[in-house]
Amino acid sequence: MKLSFTKKLAAITVILTAGFFISCAAEGNSDISELKVGMECAYAPFNWTQTDESNGAVSISGGAYAAGYDVEIAKKIADGLSMKLVIVKTEWDGLLPALTSGKIDAIIAGMSPLPERLESIDFSDSYYTSDLVVVVKKDGPFADAKNLDDLSGARITGQLNTSHYGVIDQIPGVIKQTAMDDFPTMIVALNSGKIDGYVSERP
Repeated sequence: MKLSFTKKLAAITVILTAGFFISCAAEGNSDISELKVGMECAYAPFNWTQTDESNGAVSISGGAYAAGYDVEIAKKIADGLSMKLVIVKTEWDGLLPALTSGKIDAIIAGMSPLPERLESIDFSDSYYTSDLVVVVKKDGPFADAKNLDDLSGARITGQLNTSHYGVIDQIPGVIKQTAMDDFPTMIVALNSGKIDGYVSERP
């Protein structure tokens, strides 16, 4: 189902504290041996958590492994800087504080460069841009929806503190639900019938 929202998400970017790469270059990387990259590790196909090293996975600080497109980009950046990659699994709401406090060096995530974010952090060019869609059950009451009007009366949510949640207001007659913490939680809510759909990127 393709639905048209008035805003596309500039999906995947590398987000850095201002001056991070400048300082690395100035120091010749002599004092920085690790590149600590924050991501949720719960946003497949871009990043997810698994129990082994398959799929090119990298160990997560604190246990388990992370894989996905974001991890592959992180590996390329770390290799280019001759640094050891450390994936720091971080809740969505904790990514920006972790970056600005220096707990991590970069975020690789589906985060749009909103004006309020640009006040404190820098964004790379995005390496992937996606359309937003509403995910519904294939055997649910909104499975045949073809446009936003067809979702009138649907209970729709999105992830907390994301642009996904904000675009729900564009759906006529929608019953906007409380935002949820992460995608696994929304998937469970959809499968259990608590919601009729959630906003996501197409992949």
